[in-house]
Amino acid sequence: MKFVFFHLMPYPYLPDDFDENHPSPSLTFPSKYFDRELGNRLYHRYLDELEYAETLGFDGIAVNEHHQSAYGLMPSPNIMAAALARRTERAKIMVLGNAIGVRGNPLRVAEEIAMLDHLSNGRIVSGFVRGIGWEYFAHGINPTRSRERFDEAHDLIIKAWTSDEPFQWISPNYEFRYVNLWPRPVQEPHPPVYIPGAGSTETMRFVAQHGYTYMSVYAPTPIVRRWFDGHRQAVEELGLEPDPEKTAFSVPIYVAESDEEAHREGRRHIEWLFHRGLKQSFPQVYPPGYMSPGSMRGLLMSGMKPYTETSYEELLAGGYAVVGSPDTVAARLSELQRELGFGQLIGLFSIGDISPEETRRSMELFTGKVMPALRPLGLASPSAAPTAS
Repeated sequence: MKFVFFHLMPYPYLPDDFDENHPSPSLTFPSKYFDRELGNRLYHRYLDELEYAETLGFDGIAVNEHHQSAYGLMPSPNIMAAALARRTERAKIMVLGNAIGVRGNPLRVAEEIAMLDHLSNGRIVSGFVRGIGWEYFAHGINPTRSRERFDEAHDLIIKAWTSDEPFQWISPNYEFRYVNLWPRPVQEPHPPVYIPGAGSTETMRFVAQHGYTYMSVYAPTPIVRRWFDGHRQAVEELGLEPDPEKTAFSVPIYVAESDEEAHREGRRHIEWLFHRGLKQSFPQVYPPGYMSPGSMRGLLMSGMKPYTETSYEELLAGGYAVVGSPDTVAARLSELQRELGFGQLIGLFSIGDISPEETRRSMELFTGKVMPALRPLGLASPSAAPTAS
C-alpha cells in the first residue's frame, strides 16, 4: 500500500451567517470575507503540514487546483509544488491535478510540470482534471466543451513532453504554430499521470487506455466500488491485468487516541467539509452538457444524496470519511481495501476548520500506528463481493 498526504488548503474562517445566507463557498461567495493576514498564515501553515508529512513517512504529498472558492485556496497548484520541491527530498510531489480543461494555454502546464520535474529531481506526479462546473463559469468557458477541451489539452501536453522535434498543433480548441518544449521532463517518457473519476464511463476508458492511475472522489463505498470495477473492466477489455497500485482511494481521515475523543473532535471538521466546504448546487457542479447523457443517467440513478443532506453518522457508515482510534481506523481502512481493491490511499488529514495541533496529532497517530498495519495491503484484488447495482 502507498500512502499520500493530500491537501485542499481550505479557508475555514467563514462568517457566522454562512449557513443561512450563502448558498456556496464557491464562485459567488464574496472575496471580502477573505482576511489577508489569516490567509497569509494559512498558506505557510499548510506548506508546513505537507513538508511534515514527508518526515512522517508518507510516500506522496499532494496538492490540487480550485478557483474562486473558500473550499480550496490553490488556484495554482504548481506554485505550491514548486515551494515544496526544494524543501523535501523523498516523497513524490503530486499535483492532483491541473485543471487543463479550463486552461487557455495547456502548453504552459507542460512547461511548468517539466520544470517541477527537474526541481524535484524526478519526483513530480502530474494529475489532470477537467475542472468543476463552477470553474468553467468562472473562466467564461462553455462547460459542454469540457470533455473535448480536456482531451485535446491532454494530447497536446503528452506530445509536447515526448516529441524530439518541433511540431505544429491545430485543433478545434487550441492552436500553436510552434511546439518545442524546453526543458523536457526528467522522467521518461513523462511524469506519471493520475486522473480522478466520478462515474464517467468516458473517464474510466480514457484512464485505462493510457495506463494512468484512477482516483476516486468522495462518495459512498458501493458507488466507489462501481467506479473502480468500471475502470478495472476497461483495463481487462484491453487484454491487460488491473494493477491495484493504479487504483487510488481518496478519503478524509481523523485519528485520535480513542474512538470517543476522535468523534468528539472530528465530527465538527467532517461536517465543515461536507456541509460547508462542499455546499454546492447540482447545476453549479454538473451544468447541462458537462457530462454525457449516459454518465449523467448513471449519476442520477446512483441514489447518492447531496453532501449537505448526509449526516455525520451516514458519512462514516457510507465510507465518505474514516474517524476513530488507531485500531478502529486501521480496521475500517482494511475493510474498505478488501471491498474496493485499491493500492493507494490518498488521505485528507487537514480537514475543514481543524486546528494545526489536531492535524499533526492525527498525522502522527496514523503514520505511527495505522500505516504499519496497512502497508502490506494493496496487492490483492478486491473481495468477491458482488458489485452494487
